[in-house]
Amino acid sequence: MSASKRLIGCWLALALLSTVTVRLGSAGSTLLLAGAVLAVAAAKAWLITDGFMELRHAPVMWRLLLLGWPVAMAGGILLVMSL
Repeated sequence: MSASKRLIGCWLALALLSTVTVRLGSAGSTLLLAGAVLAVAAAKAWLITDGFMELRHAPVMWRLLLLGWPVAMAGGILLVMSL
C-alpha cells in the first residue's frame, strides 16, 4: 500500500474513532462509558503513533514511551474517577 493511501486510511480511521468518542461521551456519564471513551482515545494514540508518525519500525523504547503515555493517562483518569 502506498504511503498516501495509508495516511488517508489513518485519517478516515481517526475520523471514525472521533465520532465514536463523541457518541460515547454523549450517551451518559458512567465509569464504564468513561472507560470506553478512554479506550478509544488510546486506540487513536496508537493510530497516530504507528500511522501518522510512522514509528511502526522505530526502536522499541520510543514506541513504548509514546504508546505507554496515553495508557498511563487513561489509567490515572479512571483511577481518579473511581474514587
